[in-house]
Amino acid sequence: MSQTGESEQRLLSRKIQPTAMRLRVLDCMVQQDSAVSLSDLEKLLTHSDRITLYRTMRTFEDKGLVHQINDNSGTTKFALCASDCSCSYPNDVHIHFYCSPCDTTYCMPELTVPRFDLPQNFRADSGNFVINGRCPSCSK
Repeated sequence: MSQTGESEQRLLSRKIQPTAMRLRVLDCMVQQDSAVSLSDLEKLLTHSDRITLYRTMRTFEDKGLVHQINDNSGTTKFALCASDCSCSYPNDVHIHFYCSPCDTTYCMPELTVPRFDLPQNFRADSGNFVINGRCPSCSK
């Protein structure tokens, strides 16, 4: 199956209508090895506007195709969810790694956050676990 066919199926599986822009954004995100910001997407996707990208990412997030990462860099980033992800807390919480020298954020779904019990009367709705450091390229 072609990349476009796979992207179309991925959108449909999340009940997202595949439009030309949504396909372009998804294809672009599939090619990235780290999380991307709206500014990153705007640079990568020529002839696209910020409002359309913002709406596309909101739709993707609402339907569980991407998750938002707040890595303390001052810029919200987005990463694709695994096909079996439900973006539910605490089931799909995983560690993110932020490399401050190169301003790159990586998802590390193979590293899960340990479960813990919150004190009485506290209720968690979401979780974000970010480790700050240097990626292999910046560690050299």
